[in-house]
Amino acid sequence: MKRIFSGIQPSGRLHIGNYFGAIKNWLQLQNEYQCIWGIVDYHAITVPYKTDELEERVIDCTASYLAAGLDPEKSILMIQSKVKAHTELTWILNTISPISWLERVPTYKDKSKQFSSNLNMGLLDYPVLMAADVILYKANAVPVGEDQLPHLELCREIVRRFNHIFGKTFPEPKAIIKKGAFVKGLDGKNKMSKSLNNCIYLDENPDDIWEKLSTAVTDPQRVRKTDAGNPEICNIFSLHKLLSSKSQIEYCKVGCQTADIGCLECKKILSENIIQELSPIRARLIELKKNKKYLKEILMNGIEKSRKIAEQTMTEVYDKIGIKYKFLK
Repeated sequence: MKRIFSGIQPSGRLHIGNYFGAIKNWLQLQNEYQCIWGIVDYHAITVPYKTDELEERVIDCTASYLAAGLDPEKSILMIQSKVKAHTELTWILNTISPISWLERVPTYKDKSKQFSSNLNMGLLDYPVLMAADVILYKANAVPVGEDQLPHLELCREIVRRFNHIFGKTFPEPKAIIKKGAFVKGLDGKNKMSKSLNNCIYLDENPDDIWEKLSTAVTDPQRVRKTDAGNPEICNIFSLHKLLSSKSQIEYCKVGCQTADIGCLECKKILSENIIQELSPIRARLIELKKNKKYLKEILMNGIEKSRKIAEQTMTEVYDKIGIKYKFLK
């Protein structure tokens, strides 16, 4: 069975952008691949964070993975920092990765503007660590959104360069692009993000969901209820495509184009569908977070399995780059 690696940063509570953009797609993939799902905490510390909150975020992320349906019997759930080979392989890859390659990655340019007061080496080197995350497990594929394709292409370039210099070692991971990978935030401009405060969290209660949706940005053409709109540029309609039935989508589309329904009615339909989708996840999430012993068992088992795979890869890498040092045995 071919292998997949992907991960989510424990940078706060998971939201529906994480769910539709990643986790929901993973539920099917875990039946088709050997999957390793990482809580990538080293990536999370490249931007300002509170050290006393990180552990709780890891716990929350673990519980969210499981509440959303990831099966620890089918997949490996692990924490990136607990497998030391991630950073060790990153350093080795750094020695063959031109700085110019890293500077052209769009995410670095965006992060440079967002965190201009904290332009650390981790932000620049982020894609190399991501490449190490993937190829450490010799993953054949990575589920990504279109906005992440530059990262994956850089990973493939690094793989080709390593294989050219040291001999065939790693497969070139392919992209698995799924529907809904890019989920717009409630601001109607950016990708849904915790840092931009434009998201709906998996554990939101119904009242909070409606409060956020009621003030969310909609079609800019509809200044008044009587104005005809264009659903294809409407942020709320993009969420309908992920959550609503075909008949509801058509009803909202036609109603918007003809001004027969207002944005508030459209939002109410969406709100009901979000609540229906998230209610069972929220209930499981609350129960799982009470059982930290179970969460620990899942993670420790996943970390141990990950370490074994990583050690096999690093033994091969040491040999290829000439630092195996047989005379020390």
